[in-house]
Amino acid sequence: MSVQDEARALRPMLEKAVVSLSDADALVAVKLFPAWAVGVEYEADFRVRYGDILYRCVQAHTSQSGWEPPATPALWTEVAKPGEIPVWRQPTGAQDAYNTGDLVRYPDADGPVYRSTMDNNVWQPGVYGWEVVT
Repeated sequence: MSVQDEARALRPMLEKAVVSLSDADALVAVKLFPAWAVGVEYEADFRVRYGDILYRCVQAHTSQSGWEPPATPALWTEVAKPGEIPVWRQPTGAQDAYNTGDLVRYPDADGPVYRSTMDNNVWQPGVYGWEVVT
């Protein structure tokens, strides 16, 4: 058996094992995660790679062409690097609403940091349910 054949045989076992990694460790090993693909049944919290970026499934679904992770924030969210504060994004429903203590930057990556003061927060910072941290 060639090295490539052995690697192909081990790949499914690696993909099973990586599900237990923390987000911090997963971000170091993005290439070990399965690539996003069309026609796959994804469960909530399952992580995939799309390009060199790691995404978490927000709600269970069967993938379709056009539903790539960067194009469908209702289905996928990018796994943030530890200590990184993401830019606020309008939640599409309860599955991706912000919760008490969540931090975001608004209106862009250079904007001030806001902390959610409530669970299931779908409001834009500065409107309701947020306090300025910096």
